[in-house]
Amino acid sequence: MDIYIKEQKGYASQIGHLVSQINYARKTTLDSIEGCTQEELDGLLSSDGNTIGALLLHMAAVEKGFQIEFFDGRNPNEVEMEEWGAAYGLGARGRKEIVGHPLSFYIERLHRVRQKTLTVLADKPDEWLYEECRWDGYPSNHYFIWFHVMEDEINHRGQIRLIRKALQQERKREA
Repeated sequence: MDIYIKEQKGYASQIGHLVSQINYARKTTLDSIEGCTQEELDGLLSSDGNTIGALLLHMAAVEKGFQIEFFDGRNPNEVEMEEWGAAYGLGARGRKEIVGHPLSFYIERLHRVRQKTLTVLADKPDEWLYEECRWDGYPSNHYFIWFHVMEDEINHRGQIRLIRKALQQERKREA
């Protein structure tokens, strides 16, 4: 994988730049969880915190939610809310429901959701990025929406790194 922001084969010019960025963000996320143990995936630093596993599934849920809203032009249905609601909202429901999954489960979900994003983006012209839309009650455009997906992932990746390091230090102190 190269680390340039540049045009990507199969995508319009500006969309290719966006794809370069979201792919790099994902690569660094995957690098940060390589070898994550079950204890690390499910470990909590505080009773009201989030686990690494929950944050990984949250990344996929945010992207899935934006796919539904901005690719499909609708709100999530009941089935989608059941599947993704705990990961999207996190909190107590996330702590209760998002536990016990192996690392491969989270990686597969991240990959499956991203594949749809990449497939749909391949069919979009650059002008689509600048089309106006509304998000969270504010005027926006599609470029910002997909920037936010990446920005949300980067933010949570920082949390994951911090959580993982703290859990590893805690385990060393206990040993």
